[in-house]
Amino acid sequence: MENQAQPRVLLGVGGGIAAYKSCELVRRLRDAGCEVRVVMTRGGAAFVTPLTFQALSGHPVRVDLLDAEAESGMDHIALARWADHVVIAPATADLIARLAAGLADDLLTTLCLATEAPILLAPAMNRVMWEHPATQANHRLLERRGVRTIGPESGGQACGETGAGRMAEPQSILQALFGSPSGPLAGRRVLITAGPTQEPIDPVRFIGNRSSGRMGVALAAAARDAGAEVRLVHGPLEIPLPAGVLAVAAYTAEAMHAAVLEHLEGVDLFIAAAAVADYRPRVPADEKLKKDMPGMTVELVRTPDILADVAARRPRPFVVGFAAETTRLHENARAKLERKGLDMIAANDVSAGRAIGRPENSLAVFWPGGQRLFPEQPKNELARALITLIGAHMAGTAEADKN
Repeated sequence: MENQAQPRVLLGVGGGIAAYKSCELVRRLRDAGCEVRVVMTRGGAAFVTPLTFQALSGHPVRVDLLDAEAESGMDHIALARWADHVVIAPATADLIARLAAGLADDLLTTLCLATEAPILLAPAMNRVMWEHPATQANHRLLERRGVRTIGPESGGQACGETGAGRMAEPQSILQALFGSPSGPLAGRRVLITAGPTQEPIDPVRFIGNRSSGRMGVALAAAARDAGAEVRLVHGPLEIPLPAGVLAVAAYTAEAMHAAVLEHLEGVDLFIAAAAVADYRPRVPADEKLKKDMPGMTVELVRTPDILADVAARRPRPFVVGFAAETTRLHENARAKLERKGLDMIAANDVSAGRAIGRPENSLAVFWPGGQRLFPEQPKNELARALITLIGAHMAGTAEADKN
């Protein structure tokens, strides 16, 4: 941002309870040297008064499209041309649907059609609304048109439910908008694996695990926000891919191994967060196996060890592994760190339904000569903390914590 004098940000505020977070976003944008103008939907104005945003931005707030005084100079076109960036926070399901349909039925959607500035959405809604196929289809359509998205994050919601749908925090939106030239991974190239693999038994059955991919996706988003260029090699995911990240689908261990090696050149940091199957059927059946036998034996063979192969390379990136353990967490993690020659390992307890598939996790992170324990917290917050720790180690500024 230092090369641009006072970037001009048009903030659109949709009709959701998360509108209160946008007040803090205005403050952070102004602290970052931006000039901010605010346009609200009628719904947004029902949650936070325009006067609040006027006081925070230092400019009058627009709500109505057909405002006779403002429109005397075609003000909606002037606003569309004024903006260097358009941010919509919160972006509700209704607002995303109207943008996808190309409607111009209020001032904010009209501005989005009339502007040539890049648009960044920060979705916020109930978790079921976010996961609905219509919302996901509208979201994908907008991304294909070049609209970027930050979030939503997972956690407790105002409705009392828990899941993906919380608006991204203002600092995350700021970083997504302008990048983070001083972030802990600024200028780094990062390769991350996420999600489970599915090893086919026949055309319809497979050997897999309950990994949702949340941690790997959260790490990709955190590394992006920390200024890195991120590639994410992923298996089947239960959650949307983060914006601003190059995603490569690889659903089997062999496919993931090949994709990692293909994209490894020039990488500064490799994080193996995927739950890769250790074994696969030797010969998958070409046709669906019928239930006409009292029992069945499937011969299994080892899958390639992606983490060990990357760690054995010379030269190699900074290598971070993950260890999912049900017993002797610290002992097993330290043994894996040494056995595979890793720079760092993050271990989590997956016994009794912990961690896997859940939006929260805790981590015990080890490196030669030190450790750091992170208590249970939302995975997006945990990912940011881990990325900060990794960045400090790569920069040689970390202390070897012993706690």
